[in-house]
Amino acid sequence: MSQKKLTVVLSQAQGKDPVRRAIEEEIAAALLMEPGIDLGIVPALYDLNEGHTGRLYLEGVQGDMVVISWLYPRAAYWLLDRDGIQGKMGETNIKPADNNDDDDDEGEEASKPKGIGAVKFQDRFIYCLDLRDAKDHRTYIEEVRRIFSECKQRWGAATGDSKPAIVQLGMNISTPASTNGNATGSTAFPKEEMLKIPGRRWYPVIDYSRCTNCMECLDFCLFGVYGVDSLERIYVDNQDSCKKGCPACSRVCPEQAIMFPDYKSPAIAGAPVGAISGLKIDLTKLFGGGDALVIAAKERDKELLRDGRDAVGLTVGIPKRQSDKKDSPKDELDNLMDSLDTLEI
Repeated sequence: MSQKKLTVVLSQAQGKDPVRRAIEEEIAAALLMEPGIDLGIVPALYDLNEGHTGRLYLEGVQGDMVVISWLYPRAAYWLLDRDGIQGKMGETNIKPADNNDDDDDEGEEASKPKGIGAVKFQDRFIYCLDLRDAKDHRTYIEEVRRIFSECKQRWGAATGDSKPAIVQLGMNISTPASTNGNATGSTAFPKEEMLKIPGRRWYPVIDYSRCTNCMECLDFCLFGVYGVDSLERIYVDNQDSCKKGCPACSRVCPEQAIMFPDYKSPAIAGAPVGAISGLKIDLTKLFGGGDALVIAAKERDKELLRDGRDAVGLTVGIPKRQSDKKDSPKDELDNLMDSLDTLEI
């Protein structure tokens, strides 16, 4: 059996934030010394367009993979899936600093709906780590080691102790002399091409583990972003038609299955759903921001007007479930809202 290795892909942050660059460099330098690890560094995952060398590299990775990025793991995983980089979602032990309550984790699973799921995936695991979850680079190195050990058990064969192949280094880090600057993959993926910074992009990413194919995003979006594939499944058809900065369709999704990885709100950017006792809480309601559908309609109208079109308000594509919803017994979220009203928060 040929030697097995674990591919670790480090996705750089957008911009040149020195703090973020520092931890990226520390992680990359440490992984260079890890036996059995192939290290690749690419620009921000969200910005990689089709044909970019970094994207082609990702598409060519075989076997289990760890992706370390500045994105929520859920967003990173489904972003890769939409680009054809597929596999089973691997479980990781790194948790956000403010989400260590075991009860919250159980609530999240309990609230998770049965989505239509991915169409297909490669027989491998993809582990996604969020660089915002820990400030110490050693946390990520230890997790990569743990994942590697888990993978070796699954592979059922020892991988040996050879030095890792360096697919590409996007930072000023010294490489072992034995590589002579000609790391594996450097011919197919020249350093200057791998380092080429793509333009900023903006488009929705669908979490098919939550998406129930209700098509409400298709009805709501008036810019031709969404379409229906040959299997009659919703998908992002024309991602570059999406209006930069507008997350309106994410607000109308009944299952919180639409993510915009670069958005400032964690709920829209792909944070775990149901972080508070399994509840899906719209923070705009809690802090006086108004109803999510009203906000979404305003955001859409703003973009329509910019395009020289007429605003449509709440008259087009608003989920029918809102207009014919019957009264039902109050749930935990309703009780929470009533409590906040009583406290005049």
